[in-house]
Amino acid sequence: MNILSLFVLIPLLMLLGLWMARNVNQVRGVMVAGSSALLVLATWLTVAYIGMRQAGATEEMLFTDSVMWYAPLHICYSVGVDGISVVMLLLSAVIVFTGTFASWKLKPLTKEYFLWFTLLSTGVFGFFISTDLFTMFMFYEVALIPMYLLIGVWGSGRKEYSAMKLTLMLMGGSAFLLIGILGIYYGAGGETMNILEIVKLKIPTEVQQIFFPLTFLGFGVLGALFPFHTWSPDGHASAPTAVSMLHAGVLMKLGGYGCFRVAMYLMPTGAAIWGDFFLILTTISVVYGAFSAVVQTDLKYINAYSSVSHCGLVLFALLMMTRVSATGAILQMLSHGLMTALFFALIGMIYGRTHTRDIRQLSGLMKIMPFLAVGYVIAGLANLGLPGLSGFIAEMTVFTGSFQVNDVFHRTCTVIATTSIVITAVYILRVVGKILYGTCNNPEHLKLTDATWDERLSVICLIAAVAGLGLAPWWASDMISGSVEPIISQLMR
Repeated sequence: MNILSLFVLIPLLMLLGLWMARNVNQVRGVMVAGSSALLVLATWLTVAYIGMRQAGATEEMLFTDSVMWYAPLHICYSVGVDGISVVMLLLSAVIVFTGTFASWKLKPLTKEYFLWFTLLSTGVFGFFISTDLFTMFMFYEVALIPMYLLIGVWGSGRKEYSAMKLTLMLMGGSAFLLIGILGIYYGAGGETMNILEIVKLKIPTEVQQIFFPLTFLGFGVLGALFPFHTWSPDGHASAPTAVSMLHAGVLMKLGGYGCFRVAMYLMPTGAAIWGDFFLILTTISVVYGAFSAVVQTDLKYINAYSSVSHCGLVLFALLMMTRVSATGAILQMLSHGLMTALFFALIGMIYGRTHTRDIRQLSGLMKIMPFLAVGYVIAGLANLGLPGLSGFIAEMTVFTGSFQVNDVFHRTCTVIATTSIVITAVYILRVVGKILYGTCNNPEHLKLTDATWDERLSVICLIAAVAGLGLAPWWASDMISGSVEPIISQLMR
């Protein structure tokens, strides 16, 4: 068996174990064992990949394998990874592991919740290892569908509305995506759905001109592309804690990954034709998301609109089509995934104690729950780009690479996008000052307790990852930089 298939097999075994579990302790045991195995596997894969590259492996994808699945349409179960895929698998494994402990005491229907949570994880891991368009699309749908129940059943607030809105908008994006994939398949001759083989073929310009925007938009909806981002804040705000972590931390990264790996890589002429149009939309996403976060009073909505801004920055950097900006975009995906997972974990823990997310009703939490408060400060500093944390290296790489495009239009967009740094500092520092410092005005809050052991474990792991990427980014940037080169070379032809 190919080692990459374990990323799908382990979650499937977890589903079987959860189905057979008879009590909450058994459910927790299955989740801890499975998520730990995935984290160990992702860590081993990262080390093995780096070792193979240092030993001289030059193939675009490593650990490749392909098994015919449906011959009439040339559909194969094809897998393979490059540096981009590896860091996304590692990110997913970290968030599934920490999300398990963030949901340690979730009730009711704990078993059913983790079943859907694990199914969503299966889709995410399968998506990142796939090199066949149809298989990738299948895993993409597997990752999306559980969101409806996870939000609609275990969510809070307007959970039914949010779940339905999210599902309808993402399914609409999937319809565009399916049309785009079929356009790529038939435009390339209808002989293969393997990405590595399609890229060697010349898809006619008129085909690219039609199907690039459909494919980019299909993935872009999941990446919170303006004006199709409105599902994201409502979905984030209503989702349970671990689902918000996986949703913002990993699921939204499927959008940026798909835009780069499928739309731009396979249709470079289409990217050149439509690039400026989508660049305008992503610039709006970056600034609009940041401004919208400033005026929110709900902690989850603040972080949700912040995610719109930061995910917009991913697509923005990809559309600049330079090696440095593309490297920055993947680093931003990795950094934002860790930061936003940490934010949503902490917000969920604070909400679980105070039963409110309204910043106007929170104050003085630093004295009451110092561990959670310090964690929130670290997450905030990472989000606004403090040197030494992951946000700084990602955003600096994005803006440096974007400014390398030497024309007025692209540099103007870059300057506009950089204003989001200042706006981010405004809403982060405002919230930190409001809810953590000063005097606690609610006597009931004085009786609250700090984080439990399971919550501390989740938060510490995420903080360590954020600080580790910020202090030692070279291992990730080297992997990513080498892997974006073939795609950028294709775009520059």
